[in-house]
Amino acid sequence: MTKQLTGAAALVLILVGGAQAQDRTANEQPTKLEKILVSDGLTPTEQRKSGRAFTVITGDEIEKNQIRYVADALRLVPGFSVSRTGASGGLTQVRVRGAEGNQVLVVIDGVEANDVSQGEFDFGGLVSDDIERIEILRGPQSTFWGANAMAGVINIITRKGSRDSAKSSARTEVGSDGTWLGGVSTRGGGEGYDYALSGVFQRTGGFNISDTGSEDDGDRNGTVNGKFSFDLSPDLQLDATLRAVNRKTDLDAQDYMTALTYDTLDYTRSRELSGSLGLTHSALDGDFTQKARVSSLGMHRDNISGFGRSWNDGNRYNASYQASYGFDGGDGIRHQITSGYEWQRETFTPSHLQQTFSRNAHSLVGEYRGEFADQFFVNAGIRRDFNDRFEDATTWSLSGSWEVPGSETRLHASVGTGVTNPTFYEQFGYIPGTFIGNPYLKPEESLGWDIGVEQRFFDGGLTVDVTYFDQNLENEIATVYDPSFRSTPVNRSGESLRHGIEVSATVDFFNGLTTTATYTYTASTEQTLAGGPRLQEVRRPRHAASLDAAYVFYDDRIRVFGEVILNGRMQDVAYRPGPERVPLGAYTLVNVGGSFKVNDTFEIFGRVDNLFDEDYEEIYGYNTQGVAAFAGLKASF
Repeated sequence: MTKQLTGAAALVLILVGGAQAQDRTANEQPTKLEKILVSDGLTPTEQRKSGRAFTVITGDEIEKNQIRYVADALRLVPGFSVSRTGASGGLTQVRVRGAEGNQVLVVIDGVEANDVSQGEFDFGGLVSDDIERIEILRGPQSTFWGANAMAGVINIITRKGSRDSAKSSARTEVGSDGTWLGGVSTRGGGEGYDYALSGVFQRTGGFNISDTGSEDDGDRNGTVNGKFSFDLSPDLQLDATLRAVNRKTDLDAQDYMTALTYDTLDYTRSRELSGSLGLTHSALDGDFTQKARVSSLGMHRDNISGFGRSWNDGNRYNASYQASYGFDGGDGIRHQITSGYEWQRETFTPSHLQQTFSRNAHSLVGEYRGEFADQFFVNAGIRRDFNDRFEDATTWSLSGSWEVPGSETRLHASVGTGVTNPTFYEQFGYIPGTFIGNPYLKPEESLGWDIGVEQRFFDGGLTVDVTYFDQNLENEIATVYDPSFRSTPVNRSGESLRHGIEVSATVDFFNGLTTTATYTYTASTEQTLAGGPRLQEVRRPRHAASLDAAYVFYDDRIRVFGEVILNGRMQDVAYRPGPERVPLGAYTLVNVGGSFKVNDTFEIFGRVDNLFDEDYEEIYGYNTQGVAAFAGLKASF
C-alpha cells in the first residue's frame, strides 16, 4: 500500500506539474470576502468566528472534480469513513469520528433527511447535481439540530436563483458499466423574487457485487429539486423548497451460514418527497429577526427478495419558530440572543405489522453569541426535548474561537452533549419472531469535546488545521442474541469511547494550483455486554488520509485533477449465523480527470476512478468497483 500511495502521489504531482510557470501580474490580488457558515448554531456566522470543527465543500469543487455522488466528496473530509455495498447507488453508510451512521444528521435545504424507520441516511441515493455547498460540523450538535446530531451534521444546500438574471444548463455523461446521466437546470429571478429548478436522471447497469453467477447489480435514480423565494415586503420574505427522489437499486442476498453474497434478483424501490415553507422577518435594521418554518418528509420503500415483498412508509413533520436579537455592548463587544420552539411528529407503518406507530417531540432551545474586540468569539446553547415515547433529554453546547492578535493563528474549541433516539425498528421490531423490538429503550447519550489550532502561512496561501477530539457514548443500543439466534436491542451499560486527531492542509497560491491533504487517526471502541475486553468499532479505520490536487491553465480553460484516498485496515461483522469479527484490508484509491472549456457555452470533461484497479472491500462479502471511466458534455446558456 505504501508503494501505491507513493506512486499515486507522484501521479498527482505530474498532473499539477508546472503550476509555478503560470504568469500573474505582480499587482493582481484576489478579492477576499467573509465566508459564512450557515450551520453553526441557530444563526449564521462567519467561518473564522466558529469554534467548531467544520469543513465546507462548494458546489464548484464538486462540479470541477466531476463527483457524481455526495458520498465520494465526503471521502476527502477528515474524520469521515464511507462504506458502500458494491456498485454505485448501493446502500452507502457514512460515519463521523467513529460514530454510527444514525448518529449523524443529514439536512437538505432545511429538511431533516435521515430515514424515518432506522434513523440513518442512505447516501447511495444522493447524487451531487445542483449543490451550492455542503457544510459539515463534527462533534455533538444536538443542542441546535436535535436528536441524531450526536456526532455531527451534514447540511446540504442546493443552488438558488440570482435576481434580475436567468441561466440554464444541461449536461450528459456516459461511462463504464452502462452508466448514463442527464441533467437540466434553470435559475433566475426578477425584482423581489428568485427561483431554481433542476432535474437529473442517472442509470448504471452496475457489475456483479457477489462472487458467484454473472448477474449485474445496477441502480436508477431520478431526482428533482425546486427552490423559490419571494419578498412579501421589504422586511418579510417567503421561501419554499421541494425535493423528490425515485430510485430502484439491485441487491444480492448473503448466505446464512457463510455471510458471502450470491446472485439473486432482489431489489429495492424507494420514493422520497420532501418540502418546506418558511417566513423570515427583519426589523430594527436587521438587529431583530424572526423565522418560522414548516417542513415534511415522506418515504415509501418496497423490498423484493426471495422471501417475498415487504414495504414500509415513514413520515416526518416539523414546525419551528425562533426570534433573535443582536445589540452592541460597547468597546467592540457584540451580543446576540436567540430563543426558539420546535415540534416534530414521526409516523411509521411496516407491512409485516399492519399498524402505524407514531411519536411526538416538543423542544425549547436558546442560544447566545458574543463577539469581543473582533478577535474572540463565543457561542453557547441549551436545549430541552420533551418526548412522548421515551425519556426527555437536555443537551448543551459551548464553543469559542480566538484569533491571536499579531499572528496568523486561530485557536478553536468546542464541548457539548448529544442524543440519538431509538429507531422505530429498534422500538417495534421488523422481522416477526426473529428481531423483537424493545419499546423501553432509552436514547443514547454522549459528551464530546475538541480543541484545535488553525495556522495560516504566506498570507493565507497555506492553511493547516490540527484538531484533537474525544467523545464517549452511554446507553449504546446494541443487538443481543438468544441461543436460537432470535435478537432484540438493549441499552448497554458503561461507555463506548472515541478519540483521535484530524489534520488538514490546504494550498492555494492563486497561481492555478490548489491542493488539499487530510489525515485522521480514530480510536473507536465499544464495551461488551458481558464486561469483556473492548472491541474496535466496525467499518472505522484507525488511519485514513486523502490528497487532492488540481491545476488550471490556458486562461482557465483547461483543468486537470487527481485524488488519492487511503483507507486503513478495518474490522467488520459477518453473521454466519451468529455475529463474528472479520478483517477488511487497507486500500488506496486513485482518481484522475480533467475538463476543457470549448467556449463560453460548451465544456467537455472526463474522469477515471480507481485508476490502478485496486481490489478492496468496504463491507464484508460485497465486491467493489474496478477501473471505471466517464466522459461528458455540459452546455450553459
